[in-house]
Formats: sequence, C-alpha cells, structure tokens
Amino acid sequence: MSTAVLQSSSIDIWSDEVLSDPYPAFTELREQAAAVHLEARDVWVLTRYAEIRDALSDWESFSSTKVAFNPQMNEVLTGTTLASDPPLHTQLRATLSENLTPRALRGLKVQIDEKADRIVAELVERGSFDGVEDLARELPLQVVLDLIGVQGEVREKILPWGAAAFNLLGPMNERAQQSLPLAGELFEWTHGMEGDKLAEGSIGRAIFDAGARGDIPPELCGHIIHQYLAAGMDTTIGSIANAIRLLGEHPEQFARLKADPSLIPAAFNETLRYEALLHAQGRGTTRDVEVDGTVIPAGSQVGVLLYAGNRDPRHYEHPDEFRIERNPVDHLSFGYGIHGCAGQGLAKLEAHAVLEALTRRIDSFSVGEPTVKLNNSSRGLDTLPVLDVVAA
Repeated sequence: MSTAVLQSSSIDIWSDEVLSDPYPAFTELREQAAAVHLEARDVWVLTRYAEIRDALSDWESFSSTKVAFNPQMNEVLTGTTLASDPPLHTQLRATLSENLTPRALRGLKVQIDEKADRIVAELVERGSFDGVEDLARELPLQVVLDLIGVQGEVREKILPWGAAAFNLLGPMNERAQQSLPLAGELFEWTHGMEGDKLAEGSIGRAIFDAGARGDIPPELCGHIIHQYLAAGMDTTIGSIANAIRLLGEHPEQFARLKADPSLIPAAFNETLRYEALLHAQGRGTTRDVEVDGTVIPAGSQVGVLLYAGNRDPRHYEHPDEFRIERNPVDHLSFGYGIHGCAGQGLAKLEAHAVLEALTRRIDSFSVGEPTVKLNNSSRGLDTLPVLDVVAA
C-alpha cells in the first residue's frame, strides 16, 4: 500500500451553516480530495462520485455497522437491515423488499395516481398553497401509512417521529439530543408492536406473518417496521418538495415537462441528482483502505457525501444546472449496492403521480422563498409557498 497522504479539514458538516446550504462546503471538500478527514468530528468523508460508488459497492471494506455517526445509535440499530452486513442483511432485506418489488407495487399505481390527482385538483382551486405541508407530506402520509397498516391516532405522530429518528443518525449534538424523546417514542411503539394491531392485508401484517413462520427472527419485525416509517417517509417527502421547488424556479423546465410528460421519470431522476436526500451516509472501515492516494485507517468512521458526488463535474457535465432531459439514472441519492434504497420503487410511484397531476392540472406556477428543515441526516424543506397557480 502506498504512503498515506493525510487530507484534513476544519469544516463541520453538521453545523447549522452547512446544513442550511451544504454546497460551498461540499464543493471545497470535493475539490480538496476524494477522501478528507474532518477534524471537528473525527470523521473521514468521501466526496467524489467514483470513489463514493466504489465504497457503497464494497460492503466488506465499508461496513454498515457504523451507519450512524454516534456509537449509541449504532448499538441500538445492531441487527437491523439498515445497520447490518451479509449474511444477516441478506435475510432481512428479502423480507423488507418482498412487498416493494415492481410486481408488488404495480397494483398500487392506480390508487396512488388517483390520490395525487385529487389532492392537486383541490389545491389548484385555491390558487396558492404550501408545497410541503399540503402536497409533498400529504400524499406519502396517506400512501405509506395505509400500506403498512398503521391505524388510529398514532398516524399523527409518524412525521415528527421520523424526523427525530433521522437526527439521531448524525453525531450526538444538541439537535440529536433534543430528538431523543420523540425518537424513543417511535422505537418503543415499533418494537412493542403486535402484528394484529396493523390492518389486515397490509405490508406490516405480512412482516409479522413472516416472523411467525420463522422466515425472519420474530424479534426483528418491529425493526423492519421502524425502517419503513423512519427511512421511507422523510426522504420521499423531501424529494417531492424538491421537485416542486425546482420546477417552480425553472419555469422553462416545467413548460418542457408539460409539453412532454414522458420526461417525468427523467425529471425526477434529475431532481434526485440535483438535491440528494441524505446529508451524509455512515460507514465504518474494516481494514486500511486507500482512496485516491489517501489511506483511511481500519476502524474509522466514514461519511459518504452523496450531495458532493451527485454534483461532481468529473462525472456530470455542468452539474450545478438543473436539466430534466439529463435523466441521470446513475445518481447516488438512492444509494448503491446491497444497501440501495429498498423503497425507491414506491417513492418513484408517488413522485411521478404528483408530477403527472401537476402537468395535467396546472399551466404555470411560481414558488416563494422556502424554509430549510435542519436535520442531521435527511435533507428537505419545512415550507414552500406555491404561488400564481394558473389552472390548465
């Protein structure tokens, strides 16, 4: 192995300043090196597309047992799909993904399209609305909770629970500590759950049935439900809100999309490339790993900067431009390798349904200044004024 070249930086990627606008810091880190040691957090970050993709595909060197950036949460997540490697991960992933295959989701498309169209039709009549609260949150909330079979008053708690869980995937800073009570409620609810409390015929009930048959350890059923709710909801909401914002900020792109709705999948892929869903994804090195001339020691905490990789000019031409016809199917926002997002098929169904409804029912719109949701792990908006809506 070559002599280690230490690349270090004083940037704290979990500061409020960087969480509000990661591009300047992430660009600086990416242009410094493919692997940089962050002194403030004792974390190595991967910053460039090729090296990120290589790391995500090499689970033997970059283990998911350090998926969180604090030891407390990694201990809590031990044995889950999110924080495990093969062979356990393979077994758990099969159960998690069973009801999220294209074939399994095919029957949901009509229902999701109808829900999205109904929501958008009602919003268009107002002439203005909040793209996050009224649309990006509303559709996934209806779809995912019905899919899992969540019933009763607990449905109102899912979104704040999910945001709190994402905060705990970062370092144990003040933001994470403040989220402990809410995240604890979600943990207690999912891990004390009984299958018969979920709607019959739901994915959630099917997971508990798999536990009863011995397909997976019964004690891990709650873990899988936890991952559905904590991991799937927040990121889908963020991606839909980002799509609305970007099309509102680039009216020429919305006009192109409206003229050719077949570009909707490409537009969503470009949204995911342009605005990654996660701030940093955790991994741990199991051996000394050389990355572009820099050696990351065994046992190191690693942060995979998907944002930086998705904007890497070494891979994408003019990466800071939003172009729906680019269709970057190889973006990193869904991850890569064995831990690639299990719920991406469902997320695409929901986002495509929203974009189809918008292009069908709206001729033009604009957006006001959004507010950014500060979260240690997930990237998203809190509010997004949608203005000057002209009905089709």
